[in-house]
Amino acid sequence: MKIKFVGTSSGKASLNRFHSSLLLSFKDYNLLVDAGDGISRALLISKINFDSINGIVFTHLHPDHFSGLPALIVQMKMLNRKEPLDIFIHQSIKNVVEDFLIRTYLLPQKIKFEIRYLTFKDDESVKISKDFFLVARKNSHLVELEKFQTNHPSISFYSASLLFEAENNKIIYTSDISSIGDLFLFQENTSNVFISEATHLQTSILIEALSKIKAEKIYLTHYCDEDLQLINEILATLPSSLKNNIIIATDGLSLEI
Repeated sequence: MKIKFVGTSSGKASLNRFHSSLLLSFKDYNLLVDAGDGISRALLISKINFDSINGIVFTHLHPDHFSGLPALIVQMKMLNRKEPLDIFIHQSIKNVVEDFLIRTYLLPQKIKFEIRYLTFKDDESVKISKDFFLVARKNSHLVELEKFQTNHPSISFYSASLLFEAENNKIIYTSDISSIGDLFLFQENTSNVFISEATHLQTSILIEALSKIKAEKIYLTHYCDEDLQLINEILATLPSSLKNNIIIATDGLSLEI
């Protein structure tokens, strides 16, 4: 299993980094995790061929995680892609993505490759490819918005954290979260790599909680430029065993497990 951090910035635009996105590669399958604004250029900078992407999974529909999809599909179309593109998405938000593409004139009749929507439910083991699976669990990132459900009854306020499994390897990705409890949604698992966002929780509280996570390595992503100094200062105060275990990811960082 290979992991590449295509982007590590938060929802706040950065001159130096792209919005958070990962590329997970296992055997002959490349899965993009989220595709926010600017994803096409981020992939070019990382020297990732658009056509090499077999599938995309979306954690939720905030623009920094989702809005780059139409532009990416246009790039694939202009390169005469022929292979299908898998889109893994929670069943409650699939129609939003499908409608969004149609409303940006990416009509199925005009695209020369198939877009396959593969929906999932919480706690369902979803096959990505041979020996490669994902499990989603709803986190609290969008729970605060649920009070507006009566005003917008057709909208799903779903946001997922994800567990990826490939043979004996496990990767946990929190995506955007809003509570300490979200860090422990998959606490029954010991992961090879635990990837946490670093924007929506107070930095000191986040790092203290991460010290209790069962993982071989922990990577921080989805942080804004202004928070980087504080993150480094807090990490510097940790015991060396913890300090060496928590790593600040940067755009283009690659690792293999």
